[in-house]
Amino acid sequence: MTGPVVSARSVRKSFGANEILKGIDLDVNAGEVVCIIGPSGSGKTTLLRCINQLEKIDSGRIRVNSELVGYREKTDGSLVELRYDDLRRQRQKIGMVFQNFNLFPHLSAVDNVAEGPWKIKKEERSRALQAATELLSEVGLAERVNYYPSQLSGGQQQRVAIARALAMKPDVMLFDEPTSALDPELVGEVLTVMRDLASSGMTMVVVTHEMSFARTVADRVVFMADGVIVEQGTPEQVLTHTTQQRTKDFLARVD
Repeated sequence: MTGPVVSARSVRKSFGANEILKGIDLDVNAGEVVCIIGPSGSGKTTLLRCINQLEKIDSGRIRVNSELVGYREKTDGSLVELRYDDLRRQRQKIGMVFQNFNLFPHLSAVDNVAEGPWKIKKEERSRALQAATELLSEVGLAERVNYYPSQLSGGQQQRVAIARALAMKPDVMLFDEPTSALDPELVGEVLTVMRDLASSGMTMVVVTHEMSFARTVADRVVFMADGVIVEQGTPEQVLTHTTQQRTKDFLARVD
């Protein structure tokens, strides 16, 4: 594939009369870590959910690996929603890690991770379980593969969720404030896994309030406010030398 892994053009999304995304343009290149920061209500989470088609956009285009997401375009330029099977195929290439883990409580850690490859990609169960065991070892949970979510700490549950997303071998990983539901002492273990993932070359889009992570791991920081991208650039440009007053005000509060 050529071009960016994720490309959003003129993306708009409203909930009722409340316009959340007001014409977003964003590219994410292969192997790039993009951290999206900004105040609550700025549209960060909605943008991620639109990329993964958990929310339908009102207008614009989102492409992953040059393929239009959620729709097919007719010769006259109008859009037709994809059938469920086609949408599910696209989502397999877009890993998503949520704030609140969203693990299946009745499945063990290894079964949570193996479920997608086994049920959706139709891999042999033994092969899916072996791969899941290896992924859990990579995120530091080799001794917890048979534990259920209720037996795991929040940090451990989030690491299972990351392994579960990776099990589908996605082209891009989306993280929606993955540490916001964790006690402070558990944040570091999840960020360590994410740093290792970034070092491996995974394309990542991370909505976060962890400024230290954005400073040290991001290739690019995007600051959103009121449904628009106010500015974007290297961590140094945005977090240290910003000229935008809106960004300065935000950073003064969170730093």
